[in-house]
Amino acid sequence: MPRPALEVADILRQHGQAYREAHRGSLSYSQLRVMRAIEVCRTAALGGHVEECDQCGHQRISYNSCRNRHCPKCQSLAQARWLEQRQADLLPVPYFHVVFSVPKQIAALAYQNKSVVYGILFRAVAETLRRIAADPKHLGAQIGFLAVLHTWGQTLEHHPHIHCVVPGGGLAPDGERWISCRPGFFLPVRVLSRLFRRLFLQHLDHAFQTGRLRFFSALEALANPTEWKRFLATARAREWVVYAKRPFGGPEQVLEYLGRYTHRVAISNNRLKELTDGKVNFAYKDYRHEGRQKVMTLAADEFIRRFLLHVLPPGFQRLRQYGFLSGHARAVKLARCRELLTGSATLQPPVRFEDWRARYEAVTGESLDRCPMCHQGNMVMADILFPTQDRKQAKAAGIDSS
Repeated sequence: MPRPALEVADILRQHGQAYREAHRGSLSYSQLRVMRAIEVCRTAALGGHVEECDQCGHQRISYNSCRNRHCPKCQSLAQARWLEQRQADLLPVPYFHVVFSVPKQIAALAYQNKSVVYGILFRAVAETLRRIAADPKHLGAQIGFLAVLHTWGQTLEHHPHIHCVVPGGGLAPDGERWISCRPGFFLPVRVLSRLFRRLFLQHLDHAFQTGRLRFFSALEALANPTEWKRFLATARAREWVVYAKRPFGGPEQVLEYLGRYTHRVAISNNRLKELTDGKVNFAYKDYRHEGRQKVMTLAADEFIRRFLLHVLPPGFQRLRQYGFLSGHARAVKLARCRELLTGSATLQPPVRFEDWRARYEAVTGESLDRCPMCHQGNMVMADILFPTQDRKQAKAAGIDSS
């Protein structure tokens, strides 16, 4: 794949150090780690290896990846590996895409309490979908679904929301039949929205009462119980956005969607246009004007600030599965769903790739084994490049290959 003309790494390499110095007291350890990882990704700092064509002698240096989940360059192979595993989960039914969002004042609180509030967001979404789906007035079934946390909007502002991909139906309470939803309709979004708001605010208030929330800067007043009650009342009076998109056409479309959403980071490199005079130009969709493509210009300092808004707490899982897609019993429950839908619990094994090179070729259509110069020979390992910080130790041990 050709390298984009501009990458997030380029912006951080040029302006990251100045940003660290200017915001030394406000950057978290996680944010500093993400910046450093992206800056050194696929550079000599991480080491790599030299490959040589066994026919024409052409050489190519391949540096190692940082593998950080916030790095735009390190997601495609992780995404392909994850999709391999998800093929076996797909059922021959329509799939729905449901999105849950929170108001701006909740988003501000979430930024200061990421682990707690993002966790509440997942919990409220899961309880809402499962409770409404189990209600005989709506579906009366146990559903399964996948939920993905996104914390950004198109212009990189902080906008936490959860995308859910849900099969259009579920298991009857006795597990003896599959209950399908109505064609083109899953669950009523107004009912989902009201229950989601109530559950979220209940869990949020419990977090406050148990001392799990922290308040800084403009939100410091919320530590006062009276101000907190006023805050909850204001949030309760607002309409919370829950919407369902049109159902997918089939399993292939579901996989295509999952590939675009599950391993997405705040901004992809192909949206970056230009870095000139300390300003970053990037493309975005203006959903207030029918998704029209536009270009935004931000100072590099502001671009980095917005990018770092979306660094997740260490160990926080932003992709989760629920219902018959969760837990140790998932394989058994999925087999039962498939048996009820098709008469057979067996499934053709998904395609497995022997190594990351084969997977890369499947994702990009390009072979890393074939020589890019003569197109006849194969690229074979010729030398190992140690990370730059390890070169002195390697040289002392007599194995320096730099």
